[in-house]
Amino acid sequence: MTTQTETNVVECAKCGRRNRVPATGDGEPRCGNCHAPLPWIVDADDETFAEVVERSRLPVVVDLWATWCGPCRMVSPALEQVARDLAGQIKLVKVDVDKARQVSERFRVQAVPTLLVMRAGQVVSTQLGAAPAARLRTWVEEALAEERAAGEQT
Repeated sequence: MTTQTETNVVECAKCGRRNRVPATGDGEPRCGNCHAPLPWIVDADDETFAEVVERSRLPVVVDLWATWCGPCRMVSPALEQVARDLAGQIKLVKVDVDKARQVSERFRVQAVPTLLVMRAGQVVSTQLGAAPAARLRTWVEEALAEERAAGEQT
């Protein structure tokens, strides 16, 4: 098993302190100063996908994108805004389909961007193509609400 040791540095929206956020972990990242939830935005590839996405305790928004894709470059800041807005509730994982062929094949990606909401390794919802931040946030919140409702019925 490959261990993902990369970290990103994220500024806390509440107090402004810069924090290191690991790609994996048991909980959700919080500011070391004020303990506010931090946005969890990381990259994954074929080797790290299982550890970064499937073992996440939080629901994961997976952005399957490509460097040559104009709409992907437009949707990326919108997804990052959603991750900031929903800090502590979701993890955003970006997967470059040209560098992660196995992941791309697994989810039968035929167009990018392809967006997934996943929980415990299972796809909860899919969004094809770019959309504005408000629409993406609504899509994520609806997927989370449906997933919670389904969990309560079992």
